[in-house]
Amino acid sequence: MTESAPRFGMVAGEASGDLLAGLLLQGLRARWPALTAQGIGGPKMIAQGFETWWPHSKLSIFGYVDALMNIRELLSIRKQLGTRLISNRPDVFIGVDAPDFNFGLEARLRKAGIKTVHFVCPSIWAWRPERVEKIRRSADHVLCLFPFEPEILHKAGIGATFVGHPLADAIPMEAPRASAREALGLLEGDTVIALLPGSRKSEINYIAPALIGAARLMQRPGRRFVMPIVPGLRGLVEPLLGGADIQLIDGQSHAALAACDLTLLASGTASLEAALFKRPMVIAYRMNALNWWRMKGRGLQPWVGLPNILAREFLVPELIQHDCTPENLAREGEALLADVPRRAALQARFVQLHELLRQDTALRASDAIANLLQA
Repeated sequence: MTESAPRFGMVAGEASGDLLAGLLLQGLRARWPALTAQGIGGPKMIAQGFETWWPHSKLSIFGYVDALMNIRELLSIRKQLGTRLISNRPDVFIGVDAPDFNFGLEARLRKAGIKTVHFVCPSIWAWRPERVEKIRRSADHVLCLFPFEPEILHKAGIGATFVGHPLADAIPMEAPRASAREALGLLEGDTVIALLPGSRKSEINYIAPALIGAARLMQRPGRRFVMPIVPGLRGLVEPLLGGADIQLIDGQSHAALAACDLTLLASGTASLEAALFKRPMVIAYRMNALNWWRMKGRGLQPWVGLPNILAREFLVPELIQHDCTPENLAREGEALLADVPRRAALQARFVQLHELLRQDTALRASDAIANLLQA
């Protein structure tokens, strides 16, 4: 390594990890313009000069059933990647989310003398607290998105830094509603409802039908429904529409959130994005029955959606598994559209969350990584 050109190994899984890693790389490159970064990533990372050895789509897997079906390929990729990284010896390896894949890889690299950083603390405060021991074995340092996470890790003897959430830096405090509507061909007077089913194939299969069914029930004159779809998954969604008047758009989830009056969406990063855009939402989630059976008794708190977890209360409705029906989604959505004071109160709380998470994540993260390099 030269001080001006560190070498990073990185792995990010699926679209949300690629988004976080791309924003992180942008900040790292501002500090070290000549850096190199290699591993597994997606288009956001590639746009920052990342060299991808496998596409991030290889890790777009959710739940035990999907993982079991793909376990041989995943283990093979992880073994090959670890061998290649140990041969090339980056100055720091940064695993972005994807803990089930990254922890094993990080532990192997750390044993080989490579410094490791894990970006995004797993939800040990929500479920699977036993992961603390895995983190201790795997990561020299954890970059935390939320302010209450470092204290939990410090008690376990794990180095950690609250860096804020890069989306809070990237998303403006006041969403560009008019320009987003113009870009999507929506009228100022339309009531726009954004449907965000998620970025995984399993989410399309289990969640999209409920969102589409809710859109049918909520159809009224002057209402427009838009559904951003991850490129490559349109073919899975189109057969589910059944003639429903829903505008499919490739990507552009931020434009859809900026333009909408309400969003019905899958739990996950999208719910935090909706909060940062100050949009009222109904959170939905369904999964394979076996995955649900394994997970339903492991929750340590009553909330699933990130806005509710951060607020420590049910700010917005959550409809999970058997409650995730078109009828329930439509009922909760209509209630939000009809209640102007409730929407105003939500917007005020979302502004507070935005201010809490806006910490110049790229600068904080690069400071923490620089300290690790110098240690």
